[in-house]
Amino acid sequence: MAIEARNLAPLPDDVDFNDGSALVMPGLTAWQGIFDHGRLEAGQRILVHGAAGIVGSMAVQLARQAGAYVIGTGRAAHREAALKFGANEFVDLDNEPLENAGLVDVVFDVLGGDIAKRSFGVIRAGGRFVTITGRVEAQAGGVMNIDFVVEADRAQLMEIAKQFSEGRLKTNTGSIVTLDNAIAAYNSADRVRGKTIVRVRP
Repeated sequence: MAIEARNLAPLPDDVDFNDGSALVMPGLTAWQGIFDHGRLEAGQRILVHGAAGIVGSMAVQLARQAGAYVIGTGRAAHREAALKFGANEFVDLDNEPLENAGLVDVVFDVLGGDIAKRSFGVIRAGGRFVTITGRVEAQAGGVMNIDFVVEADRAQLMEIAKQFSEGRLKTNTGSIVTLDNAIAAYNSADRVRGKTIVRVRP
């Protein structure tokens, strides 16, 4: 398979292939969501849905690196993980009203559905709602409503790898399986935390 060079970035010598593979899609999705589309700036408030998930945890870290105040959401069991990834606050969506987050400048959504629609009620006028789950039909009320698909970006990949190499980012890695076990790993009925990595070679 041929890949255009502009879509590739060198892997730093001190980053192994498992971590490198766990950085690419989550890192690019989070980066483009909060910076390219969310236009997040230092001092702003951002609400990250699924803050302990694969993409959400990366968004939390990148937002904190940028000097934003980060409010994560998720289930009660995910509170500790989200806070460890750097969220300043956490809203338990099973037991707490979303409005506990207060007003924010940006919402980064990976959940969709009713939670996504309700998110418009906590965004300041002129703020941005950014999702990867498909267009959300909701009353925008002066809020930018953005659905996007991640794109390859060499410069962003290099910066993400650099931040990881310097210890400023952590991956959210789950199981590491061999190619022979890949189908079973992805077809498992069990809910898996973290990104599953498939090793092509032992």
